[in-house]
Amino acid sequence: MEILEFTALELGEKIQRREISVREAAQAALAQAEAAEPAINSYVTLDPEGALAQADEIQRKIDAGELAGPLAGVPVAVKDNMCIKGQLTTCSSKILSNFKPVYTAEAVLNLQKAGAVILGKTNMDEFA
Repeated sequence: MEILEFTALELGEKIQRREISVREAAQAALAQAEAAEPAINSYVTLDPEGALAQADEIQRKIDAGELAGPLAGVPVAVKDNMCIKGQLTTCSSKILSNFKPVYTAEAVLNLQKAGAVILGKTNMDEFA
């Protein structure tokens, strides 16, 4: 089975059992996003460098026994209305085209604490 054919929970289990590395999962998700992006325009922001850095740090924590759980190492994306400190958050609006928040939304912090790898921010209807 290919990495992206697993559910999030199945992928998380395989990562915890060291059958798939966090970097492999992130690279597979990034490759799919980059390949599909020209046709579907699903991302406002895709952050391959940041995602791979997160993947390496999360893998280190998993290997050290500091991080376990169903989302640890699983690649995810967040809607572009979810603030991430220092990262463009536009709500898909030209009005906010240069807005970089000074805080991270609690929902995103919870994903980060759970060890999810945030690939980027997804497109949406303006302010939806």
